[in-house]
Amino acid sequence: MITIVLSSPPAKLSGHLTRWLMEINPGVYVGKPSARVRDELWTLIISTLTNGRAIMTYPTRSNEQGFEVRVHRSQWEPTDFEGITLMRHPITTAKGSMKAGWSQASRQRVTRRRRTK
Repeated sequence: MITIVLSSPPAKLSGHLTRWLMEINPGVYVGKPSARVRDELWTLIISTLTNGRAIMTYPTRSNEQGFEVRVHRSQWEPTDFEGITLMRHPITTAKGSMKAGWSQASRQRVTRRRRTK
């Protein structure tokens, strides 16, 4: 089962996706196509989505969570953290620019976890 979430999709793209997936909410599509069709749909999405963002999740056996995440034009990016996929968001500095990395709270949690081992 795959899930695709789109923001500002063109009507042509929405129409094409409904051939393979069911639209359960505006911009949210679910279905169970083959891996080949899934990859072709993702290629179609990133080539035709000019202004919006896209996120796709699909099952896989490559990690402990049992699913993979693909993103297109999103500030959030999937990051592997010891076999678990986490969504990382860049930190905004006082000047308004984006700074890559983890939040202060997450660094403190990892530091505490390492001390207890």
